[in-house]
Amino acid sequence: MDMLYNSDTFSVMHLKAQDETATPARPDLPVLSRHGFEIVDKRSGKEVYLEGSWAELFQAHLRAWQESSPSQEEVEETLAGYAELAQNPVVVH
Repeated sequence: MDMLYNSDTFSVMHLKAQDETATPARPDLPVLSRHGFEIVDKRSGKEVYLEGSWAELFQAHLRAWQESSPSQEEVEETLAGYAELAQNPVVVH
């Protein structure tokens, strides 16, 4: 798990799939079969997990940002669009 972005309003984590050849450290816990991104909207206290085609679309944004170095406002505007999908309340474990 990698923190990709963290501000006062959003955080973005990249959750990586389990390497099929690796032995899980905790075999009693489920493992991810493919990677995804968790976007937390700190204003609303909700999160959305992007996987599959949504994750691919978001990854395309990340690649474009690496090339163009967007402003924080541009990043936050894009994240706000994804945050509209958020339905799950953030729960602290």
